[in-house]
Amino acid sequence: MLARVGGVARDQWRDWQYLAGLLATLLFLGAQPSRWRRTVRSVFVQQVMSAGMESVRFTVIVAMLVGISVVVQLVVWVGRVGQSQMLGPLLVSVVARELGPLFANFVLIVRGGSAIVTEMGLMKVGGEVRVLEAQGIEPLFFLVMPRVLGLAVAAFCLTVIFILGAFVSGYGFGAFIGQTNVDPLVFLNGMLKAVHPLDGMSIAVKCFLPALLTGIICATEGLSVGTAVTEVPLATKRALARSLGALFITSALVSLLTYL
Repeated sequence: MLARVGGVARDQWRDWQYLAGLLATLLFLGAQPSRWRRTVRSVFVQQVMSAGMESVRFTVIVAMLVGISVVVQLVVWVGRVGQSQMLGPLLVSVVARELGPLFANFVLIVRGGSAIVTEMGLMKVGGEVRVLEAQGIEPLFFLVMPRVLGLAVAAFCLTVIFILGAFVSGYGFGAFIGQTNVDPLVFLNGMLKAVHPLDGMSIAVKCFLPALLTGIICATEGLSVGTAVTEVPLATKRALARSLGALFITSALVSLLTYL
C-alpha cells in the first residue's frame, strides 16, 4: 500500500514538473516578438474571442447571482453589528480576491478548456498535426502557445467583469430592497481604500496561473490522443478533471501565502 501511495505521489510530482517546465518554456517563447507571426497572432485573437467573449454573458449572470447572495448579505450583517468600516475589506477579500478569479477560471475550464481539448484531439486524429510537422511548423509555437496565452488573457478579462458585475448587482439589489443606505460614491470609495498592492498581486496570480495551467493541460491532453476518435471524450474528461484540480490547488496555495 505504501509503495502504491509513493508511486502515485511520484507520478503527480513528475506531472507538476512537466507542467512547470512547459509553462516556463511558453512564457519564454511568448516574450519573444519574433515568435508572434501573423498566423500565431490570429490564433491568439481567436482564442481570446472564443473563450472570453462567448463566456461574458454567462459570467455576468453568475456575477449577478453572487452579488445578490453574497454582497447583500455582507452589507446587511455588517450594518447590523455596527461594523460598517469592515465592509470594504470584506468585499475585497471575499468577492474580489477569492470568488472572482475562482468563478472566472471555472467558466473558462468548462467552456474554453473543453473546446481546446476537442480541437487538439480532432487535429491529432485527422493528421493535421503531422502535416504541420511535415511543413516544418512546430506545433508548440503554432497550436499551444497562442491558445494558452489567449486563455490567460480571457481569464483576466472575465475576472474583472465578474468582480464589477458582483459589486454593481449586489449594491443595486440592496438599494432596491432598502438594505443599502450608503451613497454609491461612499461604497466605491470604501472598496478602493480596502484594496492593497498585495490584493492586486494575489488577484493577478489567481487569474493567470490557473488559466495558464488549464491551457497547457488541455492542449497536451488533446495532443496525446492516438488515432481513434473515441479517445477524444476520454481526453476531455481527464483534462477537465486535472484542470479543476490545478485551479483549486493553486488558489488554495496563493490564498495561504497571501494570508500568511
